[in-house]
Amino acid sequence: MSEPVVSQEQEGRDHQQSPRAAEMWSLVDIGLLLRPRHWLKNVFIVMPIPFALGDGGVLDLYVLGIGLVAMCAANSAVYVFNDWIDASRDREHPVKRFRPVASKRVTETTAVMLSAGLAICAVALAILSERGMVVSLIGSYVGLQVLYCIRGKDLPLVDVFLLASGFVIRVLLGCALVSAPPSNWLLLCSSALAMFLALAKRRADVVGGLTTRHRPSLSGYSRMFLDQALSVSAGMTIIAYALYCMDGQGLLPGREFWSVPFVVFGVMEYLRLVYKTDSGDSPVDVLLSAPSLIVCGAGWLTAAFLSVRLPVTF
Repeated sequence: MSEPVVSQEQEGRDHQQSPRAAEMWSLVDIGLLLRPRHWLKNVFIVMPIPFALGDGGVLDLYVLGIGLVAMCAANSAVYVFNDWIDASRDREHPVKRFRPVASKRVTETTAVMLSAGLAICAVALAILSERGMVVSLIGSYVGLQVLYCIRGKDLPLVDVFLLASGFVIRVLLGCALVSAPPSNWLLLCSSALAMFLALAKRRADVVGGLTTRHRPSLSGYSRMFLDQALSVSAGMTIIAYALYCMDGQGLLPGREFWSVPFVVFGVMEYLRLVYKTDSGDSPVDVLLSAPSLIVCGAGWLTAAFLSVRLPVTF
């Protein structure tokens, strides 16, 4: 545990000694603030697209690309804003105290300006898509996540619902980008999966010993409640997806359930990892550390495309 501390202190001295080193460090720190690794969560945007295309949606790669970049910019805007809001708390955390804003390698003024600039870019890109729903969804995402950062994350269950809303908005954005209305079953399935991931994150906080000083909402949770809630949301996800496939209008006859086994395996494997390793704080970390989930995701995507009645031309 002492090596990272020494490394960070040495990095700080190098930052002060050389202007060129300081410039390089500022670029690295800005990159850390943006958290590009977490853009992987935007895979939720792509998830409904096979079914949307089978149900009459239209794929425009330019619009899809604009939408993905807009959401990535919105994600980073929220991450930077959160680091600014949490700077004082993060300084008391054994790991988060090394974040750029908490360690004062990036000034709070710079963080605020960067967050605002990214949010403006996200909205501007959404406007370029020429789809009103895309603009509304990007704006809603930023608004809800800012609410989470300011106050929502301190309130039990409210924090989980606000976290889950970010994943549901991504799914809705995927539908909007291909001009297809989301079905009720899709909304139920994506909401259940989003709750599952958000609850797993809170469980990891509780099991990891995160203090209520850093995360006040944890005072309203117990490990038993979170374990039960995880099981309920996992079951809801599987059942809702199966019903969604059964009711899907764009699926080929006899292929409605081709993708269901991959969803069952994926949810159960994620749940197994959460319970066995007490992980789940970051869905991205869980995914990248589990080859089985990556293979399962690729299998699901293949099965989904083979199950839908795709138009001859996009």
